[in-house]
Amino acid sequence: MSYKTTNTALTIAGSDSGGGAGIQADLKTFSAFGVFGKTIITSVTSQNSFGVQSSYNLPATVIGQQLQAISEDRKCQAVKTGMLGNEEAVLMISRIIKKNRLKKIVIDPVVISSSGKRLLTKNGIDALKQYLLPLASLVTPNIKEAELLSGIKIKNLSDTKRAARAILKTGVRAVLITGGHLRGAPDDLFFDGKDVHIYSSKRLTNLDIHGTGCVFSAAITAGLAQGVTVRESIRNAKKYIGEAILGAIYPGNGAPCVEPNALIYKENEKFQILCELNNAIEIFKKERIGNLIPEVQTNIGLGLSNATKHEDVLAIPGRVIKNGEDIFTGAQPQFGGSRHVANIVLTVMQHEPDQRAVMNIKYTDTLLRICKKLKFKIASFDRAKEPRSVRVREGSSLEWGTEKAITNYGSVPDIIYDLGGIRKEEMIRVIAKDMGSLIDKILSIHNLHKKER
Repeated sequence: MSYKTTNTALTIAGSDSGGGAGIQADLKTFSAFGVFGKTIITSVTSQNSFGVQSSYNLPATVIGQQLQAISEDRKCQAVKTGMLGNEEAVLMISRIIKKNRLKKIVIDPVVISSSGKRLLTKNGIDALKQYLLPLASLVTPNIKEAELLSGIKIKNLSDTKRAARAILKTGVRAVLITGGHLRGAPDDLFFDGKDVHIYSSKRLTNLDIHGTGCVFSAAITAGLAQGVTVRESIRNAKKYIGEAILGAIYPGNGAPCVEPNALIYKENEKFQILCELNNAIEIFKKERIGNLIPEVQTNIGLGLSNATKHEDVLAIPGRVIKNGEDIFTGAQPQFGGSRHVANIVLTVMQHEPDQRAVMNIKYTDTLLRICKKLKFKIASFDRAKEPRSVRVREGSSLEWGTEKAITNYGSVPDIIYDLGGIRKEEMIRVIAKDMGSLIDKILSIHNLHKKER
């Protein structure tokens, strides 16, 4: 059996016992990009989701031995540094990088932890600027780190540009100052001595997510290891860190942690809920629920965990069609398959993120009475009160109606109905936590309905 060679990246950083940042986060990120990760541990920290309690910096000789061993083997295609601890470590790492002519160096200048613990001495900062930055392709400071490296207080974009110019004078080939700690949109500023480029993005959360800086710089490093340009690596890393933030988790009782494998988990979840929705359709076909389908036909929506856009909601293009008691579909479920049902799912999830499944059924007094008999929580909205600004905007009626019903009820109900309006059929929407719960609710309504027919 022959084994393939692969792109490799080296991370030189501290060990995070909490698993959210440092070496642990870097390795997860490299793997998510299909890059094999190698490690040099500079410090062993004792930390959890509440912050860093203590750290032990390894002797510079031990760091040097690790780095020399890696360098004597096949060279890594890219290298990143994170927490370095002190001046001695910085000098040792600079010396060996220069001696072995390592290329594509990304410096994440970790100085202070998010919990306030100092992770690089003042002499270490000076050594970083004098010896390590001149060897680097890119440095990725946040606002606080950029202030320390440049000596400039940053309050706005103009200050950020001045700080980038000052940092570039150290000899580093490019600077990327991340804007997450500024007010407003978390835009990042790139400067390579020729061009200033702003990488824009929306703020995805107001929470302080642990590990974002490490994962972002590791993602850039992985791109460089694969032969991608610096600018394109940053662009890809921006998309990646956005998904990792949206997929953030609570590994402990303190701060949330960025999830480097969020995209992988998302793809797995997509496959899982696709199977669930297809299974639901088969069950509904077998049970012949056609008498529940309204004249405008129906749809079923199931959102991914942390769904934020139409493409995160699985639905059926062309809807579910009835033929007497039988139902059929003209297309396979697709993510983004129906903006209308996605609007309902996304609005519901804004109130209760674990309520992710929705199906429309027809409205009759009998069906509403059955829902009450099943002790479902029931809310409604009046289309006559729909603002004109909503009515004239395509696809926004259901979003408005769902929001109105939930707000008036005080929580997400099992049922939201309306009595229709001009060219609008009256409708019942059944809401559930997941597809299994939705199937149970629909079949409960269906079975009672059959008995009463």
